[in-house]
This record gives sequence, structure tokens and C-alpha cells, in this order.
Amino acid sequence: MPVLLLMLVLLSGCGEVWNDPYPVAERGRNILYSVFTERPKHLDPAQSYASDEAIFTRQVYEPPLQYHYLKRPYELIPLTAEEIPQARIVEKGGVVYSVYDIRIKAGIKFQPHPGFVAENLNLNSSTIKNLKSPYDLPQRSRELTADDYIYQIKRLAHPQLHSPIFGLMAEYIVGLKPYAEKLKAADKPGQWLDLRAHDIEGVTRLDAQTYRITLKGRYPQFLYWLAMPFFAPMPWEADKFFSQSGMAEKNFTLDWWPVGTGPFMLSENDPNARMVLARNPNFRVEIYPSEGAPGDAERGLLADAGKAMPFLDKAIYTREKEAIPLWNKFLQGYYDLSGIGSDSFDQAVRMSLEGEAGLSPEMEARGIRLDTTVGPTVFYLGVNMLDPVVGGTSERARKLRQALAIAVDWEEYLSIFANGRGVPSHGPVAPGIFGFREGKESINPVTHEWHDGKAQRRPIEAAKKLLAEAGYPDGRDAKTGLPLVLYLDSTSRGPGDKATMDWWRKQFARIAVQFEPRQTDWNRFQEKLRKGSTQLFMVGWSADYPDPENFMFLLHGPQSRAKHQGENASNYANAEFDALFERMRNMPNGPERQQLIDKMNDIFRRDAPWIGGFHPKNFALFHSWLGNAKVNEISDNKLKYLRVGPAKREASRREWNQPVYWPLIFILFLLIISIVPAVMTYKKRERMAARPAVS
Repeated sequence: MPVLLLMLVLLSGCGEVWNDPYPVAERGRNILYSVFTERPKHLDPAQSYASDEAIFTRQVYEPPLQYHYLKRPYELIPLTAEEIPQARIVEKGGVVYSVYDIRIKAGIKFQPHPGFVAENLNLNSSTIKNLKSPYDLPQRSRELTADDYIYQIKRLAHPQLHSPIFGLMAEYIVGLKPYAEKLKAADKPGQWLDLRAHDIEGVTRLDAQTYRITLKGRYPQFLYWLAMPFFAPMPWEADKFFSQSGMAEKNFTLDWWPVGTGPFMLSENDPNARMVLARNPNFRVEIYPSEGAPGDAERGLLADAGKAMPFLDKAIYTREKEAIPLWNKFLQGYYDLSGIGSDSFDQAVRMSLEGEAGLSPEMEARGIRLDTTVGPTVFYLGVNMLDPVVGGTSERARKLRQALAIAVDWEEYLSIFANGRGVPSHGPVAPGIFGFREGKESINPVTHEWHDGKAQRRPIEAAKKLLAEAGYPDGRDAKTGLPLVLYLDSTSRGPGDKATMDWWRKQFARIAVQFEPRQTDWNRFQEKLRKGSTQLFMVGWSADYPDPENFMFLLHGPQSRAKHQGENASNYANAEFDALFERMRNMPNGPERQQLIDKMNDIFRRDAPWIGGFHPKNFALFHSWLGNAKVNEISDNKLKYLRVGPAKREASRREWNQPVYWPLIFILFLLIISIVPAVMTYKKRERMAARPAVS
């Protein structure tokens, strides 16, 4: 029994929360806890283009413009620029140019960094070898200038960086393509390429705070690119610092340690386990917005209006590869926000008869909030228009595609495979983007009808009728009598694919068409798309910026994947559509642009180069102590807007993670019961052994 008492004393001495994964020193501090699932590959703004990298780059780097955090539709506003630059159209020698003058706010400073210390730009190899972090060296800062923005634009053409937007920007920024050739000739192995020594025609310095970018032609969407890290400033000192021999071997590079003027700086980088963003001590005063979208005030999203940001001291991101541990830790209060995986959807969400999503009683009891939004993304079943069976411009092929578009029930697909998290697409443009129509005007009349205030898919008989008119009555070629067999090219992801392929087979069988999947790996799938050797395929596209041009160009003939290596994966080409696209692409939003988009949608629906698709709906959960949380699908620079309530979080963690003593006590009790007989037997033998023998 003394053993049991001792154990109870030890238990009572433990902390209230035994399973807390964070150090005791962090409790009650102004820290946000979140997760990342994929190891970021690039943190260099010239190369980074992935959403899992934007979690970090968007908090560190500051391009000239940003999106208003609360307003919808998305609205560009100045970030480091004094104002939104307006294009000045000039003509020289019969060529039209767009000139943008961008003036940067005064007084903005970079984060502390060793590159701003002159002595650190010529380190010896032994010093570099002994460094554990670049921040072990003395650090300084300096003010942001126009030259830093110019230097970064030059980096887009650097021969060793392979920026993913160089090809596009070279079409517009005057002199960028020949500048790349100049850099290629000047680049020497093992030597730092100082971009300041090489001028670029279309990017010039006007004064210390102002620079000019000259584009060929009209390209109003360029403003959207000025809100992306590709156009954030890069100090030449940081580039030179990390170029020193021995730095790359220790992962001391801009791909690992970003340098910016943003509200946070990356203070810890372990991409396999943990990433930490700490408040930039040099960050200027930036004010939380005082207006937003309808309903934002009622949701408490304007409570901090006019207050200086950021509100957090630090954000700690833990890598979670599996959905279940992530979800459990969120429910325990150890992560402040979370998405919803398929495995946890029913636990978190209740769907009404009208299809509206609400929180489950368990989530409501914990004070969790739900935010849903349809993303600026489209997933679609594409048709290779070069294919001799389903492609082409003949009436027969068109009716075949229309029949398939009716037969494939995307409403059912979303219900089965996405927990209803999405809306069927009726055109290329996603909801929330200019050009998207609401209500009855939004539906595809080929596939749907408007009944009782909502879109309803046309009956399967309509698909069968079109199929017969296409020359395939009952799924057989009217001339040969052979069954119609169609092939879906896709990437193989594992055992879960069987259910999806069975569903596809069922959809085609509704009109007696035979279905054959052709599964392969990702690289082979991409190669087939490049060569135009697919028949049907499933792909998706997320908008780079909130403009209809960024969706409609997926159907622009000159951007055919097979013919021109563009993003038109279906290789669709329609002269009327292309002419409308050229008129629409650089037009400002307004009634005339809307009319052009409506005409393009009509052509798209008639030709059916996509057999339908869907726009995913994203669900986000926020704990009650997380303030100012709102999903932003275009820009992920949200960290500076968020605030946490550490005291409420600690109280909730204690409540939700109370230690359960009785299993331990029960085990100890069983242990004692099992030991007592052995002890009594042992003592009995000892007494018998000690008893004197009788003569």
C-alpha cells in the first residue's frame, strides 16, 4: 500500500495537462499554432509558386500591392506602394506600350539580417562551416528602396533560378528576354552574378523611391502580378551573402532563409518538423481595415478596425503528414485552426436538407466557428479535341460530348467523394470572379434546367437522344455496330482509385458507353497531355489572380498544350471564341466585358470541350479564441490580421485535456493484488526456514 500512496503523490505533482506538446514556457503567450503538410521546396520569391510555400513567403515578402483582407469580390489595394499605379499608354513606331510608375512608401525597413553587415559579405570558410544559423552572425537593417524591387525583377531572368513566370513576363516586360541572354553570357560558375551591373531596358529607376516598368502592349492583369511575391523586393546584399562558398552546403540560401520587409521573419526552419515565424522588430505601423464585406461586422471581423498590426508575436507551424493526428490535436486545442478531412467531416459538419453546411453539436459546444467559401478553382473532365472520336468540330462529335456532359452527374460525384464540398461548374469562370453569373443566368442549358429556383440536371433520356443523333444509338456505332469505348487517362494514387473508377464506369454505363481507365504516374500523365495523346482526362486549375482572363485562357486556341505548350490542355480551338477572348482579355470590368464573357460561355457550352466539372468549396474551422479569421483564397498573407486569446486557449486546453487517473490507479491496484500473494508466500517460507529443527 505505501507504493500506491507514493504513486498517487507523484501523479498529483504532475501538470494539469499531461499531453501538451508545447513547452511550459510557451503557455499563455501570444503565439499562433498551426500546421503544414508538405515540405516547402522554394522560399525564394523568384521561384516559389506553390500554396504550401505561400504560407511562409506571404508573411515575409511584401510586393507593392495586396488584396483587401475582408472585401469580396477581391480588391487590390496598396501595400508598400503609395497608390495603385495606373498604366500610361504610349505609342512608339506603331507599337503600343503600357508604362507603370510605382512609388514606394518612405521609411519601410528590412528585417534584421547578417547580409546588411559589410563584414559578413566576405566570410572565411571556417566561419561559415561553424555557423548553425545565419542569424548567429551580427545583423543590421536598412531602408527599402526602388532598387530592391528592380533587383528582384532582374532575378526573374537569372539563368540559375528558372523562375516559373519568366516565360510569361518575357512576353510583356520590355527587354526581359534579351536581358536573360545577357545574364547567361555573364554567368560564371562559382562566382556571384551581380545583377546591378546589368541594366534592363523595361525596368528603370526614377529616384530612390520610384521605379518604372514598361510593358509591350496592354496588359491590365499585370497589376495582379504586382501583388505576388515574384515582384517583392530583394536586397542585393542578401543575394551576395548567400552566394558565398560553403553557404549552400549548409542550406544557407534564399530558398531556405527568406529576407523581407513583412510583419514576420522566418526564425526557425526545419521543414521536416517545424517552421517558426517571429514578429519582425523593424516592421512599420500597418492598420487593420475599417470596412469589409456584408456581415463582417456582425461576425466580429471589424472589432480591431484602426489598430496597428500584427497582433501576434510568433506563429509556430508543425508538420503533420496524417489527417487523424492533425484533427485530434485541433480538437484538443493544440492547433488554432483546421481544415476538414473526409474522415472527420461527419464529426464536424451537419448538412441541412437544403444542402447548407452547419456545425455539429460537438463543434458548437466547443465554440468552434465554420467558414465556407467556394475557391477560385475549377476541376474538369477535359476532352482532347485532337482525338478522332470525341474531339473535332463536327456535329457528331459535338453531340457526343454534350451527351456525356449530361450523363456525368457531378452533383453525385461531389456528394460521394467530397462530402458535398463543391458546386458543379457551368462554365470556366469560378464564383466570386467577375463574369460569373448568379442564379438562372449561371446554368449551362445543355446540361441543366431551372426548376423551383435551382438548377436541375437534364434527364438521362436527353443524353441518350443526343447520343443517338451523334450516331451511337444504345452506345453502338450505327455504321459498324461496334460498341463505343472511351478512355480516361489519370494518375494512379492507390487502392482508393477503385471506387472512383467504378463510379466513372457507372456514369458512362447510364448511356451504354463502355469505359476504360488508363492509369499511369504523374510524369507520364503530363507527357501525354503535352503530346495530345489523351482522350479524356481530369485536371484542375487554381487562379493566379481574380480575373476571368485567368480562366478563359484555358480554352484559348493559341495556348494549346499539344501545339504551343500552353495551359489549354483540351487543345480546344474555336475562331469565334478566340476572337472574343482577344477582345475581352485586356478590357476593364464592365457591361461590355460581361457581354463578351456571356458569348464565350455560350460557345463553350455548345462545343463542350469539358465534360463538366466543379468548383471546390473549402471549409475552415477556427477556435473561439482566434480572432479576425476569414478565408482568403487568393492571397495567404493573413497572419498579420489574426489575433489569439491565450488565456481562453489555456482554459479550454485544461478543460478538454483533463488527465484520467482511474486507469492508472486500477492498474496499480491489480499490480498490488498480484504482488501481495507472492509477498505473503515469500514471508511464510522465510518464517519456516528460520524455525529451529526439533530433535
